[in-house]
Amino acid sequence: MSIEKGVIISPDTRRKERIPPGQSRTVKWPVLDAFGPPKISTAEWKLSIFGLVNSPVDFQWEQFLTLPRVKVFSDFHCVTRWSRLDNTWEGVSVRTLLDLAGGAKPEAKFVLAYGFDGGWTTNMPLEEFLAEDVLVATHHDGEALTLEHGGPARLVVPRLYAWKSAKWLAGLELIDRDQAGFWERNGYHMNGDPWTEERFGHGW
Repeated sequence: MSIEKGVIISPDTRRKERIPPGQSRTVKWPVLDAFGPPKISTAEWKLSIFGLVNSPVDFQWEQFLTLPRVKVFSDFHCVTRWSRLDNTWEGVSVRTLLDLAGGAKPEAKFVLAYGFDGGWTTNMPLEEFLAEDVLVATHHDGEALTLEHGGPARLVVPRLYAWKSAKWLAGLELIDRDQAGFWERNGYHMNGDPWTEERFGHGW
């Protein structure tokens, strides 16, 4: 596959074996979520960056579209044991968003991502969140994200299982200690590394 110049290449795509243990490759893109798609339009969409940042900030949709954009080439691994390879995401790097929020305070160690769908959340270490290939995506493989796949904008964290890539993203909160999100409270792993099969168990 030819990759466009300037695209950020997720390091996992450079592995000799790109399918993690216990996974099977799919060409389709299955639809899975906890509550079903929320009713959200770009007119009412808002992304908030808050918590342990120096300048909390909100972005409306039109403002978000003016921010510097990146493209990321990555694989996508679902905890339900399917993997979709060779995805190209387009959107705004989370590093850019954090910079616009004045940067993280020294005590910030974790991130809690919030979805528009009924209080859904997921957690991750700040170090994982700030990886070069993490972005808030509005497009996938050249097409605007559909609602069923998390549009108008979703978090994409390629190096963790796909439940960490929060659909219908509404907020990103920096916190000082780990806090379980929706699936983590219901038995999923606190970290979610597909290469070590961190599927279930809190992993404290």
